[in-house]
Amino acid sequence: MLGEITLRYESYDSIDKMSEADRELVVAALAACQKANAPYSNFRVGAAARLADGRIISAANSESEVFPSGMCAERSLLYFYQSNYADEPIEALAIASDTSQGECYPCGGCRQTLLDVERRQSSPMRIIMSGGGSASVVGSAADLMPFSFKLK
Repeated sequence: MLGEITLRYESYDSIDKMSEADRELVVAALAACQKANAPYSNFRVGAAARLADGRIISAANSESEVFPSGMCAERSLLYFYQSNYADEPIEALAIASDTSQGECYPCGGCRQTLLDVERRQSSPMRIIMSGGGSASVVGSAADLMPFSFKLK
């Protein structure tokens, strides 16, 4: 048997062409980059999420001298979210890097964590991956992990 996976996504060559709501989230993620602690890689990443009630929360990556004990911006944000806002679903999450020439995509651990949160809230969240002035958007974290880990 041969299977096929199709990925639908939006692509923007400029964030200025995005909706105002998506652009606002990318700008918040870019602002979060300034909070990054990245003295080793100098790769500053920020993430921002819009909750269903309209609030925007953000976080940045943080590196440690005892590598690999650092934390990506997405997981920093999602763990903070789970501890403080878990009753309010995330509608969209933007990832940005002010140091990259291209779009910033989540690592495998972050993709799984995005999907875990999406499953817990029982609704999809749009993922906006931006950098270098452009962006790609998927409608759900599940789009980034077609073969995901699932305990149940």
